[in-house]
Amino acid sequence: MLEQLPAVTALYQVDAANPQRRQRAIADVVMGMARWRLAVALAWLDIRNRYRGSVLGPFWLTLSTGVMLLGIGITYSALFRLTLVEYLPHLAVSLVVWNFISQMVTEATTSFVQSEAIIRQMPLPYTIHALRCMLRNALIGAHNLPLIALVFLVCGTWPGWEVLLVIPGLMLIAINGFALALLLGMVCARFRDIGPIVGSIMQLFFFLTPIIWKPQLLGEWAALLPLNPFYSILETVRGPLIDGGGALIAWVAAFAYTIINVVLAAAFLVRFRSRVAFWV
Repeated sequence: MLEQLPAVTALYQVDAANPQRRQRAIADVVMGMARWRLAVALAWLDIRNRYRGSVLGPFWLTLSTGVMLLGIGITYSALFRLTLVEYLPHLAVSLVVWNFISQMVTEATTSFVQSEAIIRQMPLPYTIHALRCMLRNALIGAHNLPLIALVFLVCGTWPGWEVLLVIPGLMLIAINGFALALLLGMVCARFRDIGPIVGSIMQLFFFLTPIIWKPQLLGEWAALLPLNPFYSILETVRGPLIDGGGALIAWVAAFAYTIINVVLAAAFLVRFRSRVAFWV
């Protein structure tokens, strides 16, 4: 234990004349990733505390998503003049993946604020709190995955070999969720009004993103959909499951948005990491 103390205290002793922000940010990320088991334990503890006393626990989300899926499927399939067998797989994948993305972005705004007590009392890398937020939402989102398999089974629709592309798609979502937990966590710790604004933006993009409607309905305007970052990220999972792998332009856009998020998060971590403890 005594041998580890110099490595830990080095992260939190700052020389004003030589702050070494970049080196300390890199050390924060390296130490945080090395303690991923702690992030998993904290994420699992969050889930247990959130659903303490509940009979179904996180499966309440699965039940509510299933009811929403059935209601929207019946209504909008009639409005769009599509059969349930044709419309329901698209809606199931879109709704489950969107709920995962939306919840991850919304909770990223409080990734540091919710860990205020730990940040002020324990010298842990800030990366752990961002990783905790991402893993918590990944575990909760996994409870809805059986709905997709159930819809595919009922509709008799199964993807081909391109389903393997779901793995890099989910990895892109996880990387973006981690980067946003760092970026939005710091921004919203300093400016608390940003959180509700992000929530309103996510509600708006629910209707601007082809979730309950198909991209083909836009006609010529569908070429502009990759400008919507949520469409591009969503398509990296939905495409392999129902569209034969997804459009190449959507994958390129998703990688571009991921790089932008990571660069911004890294820049903010280097510049403002030393101020987070004063903001929360």
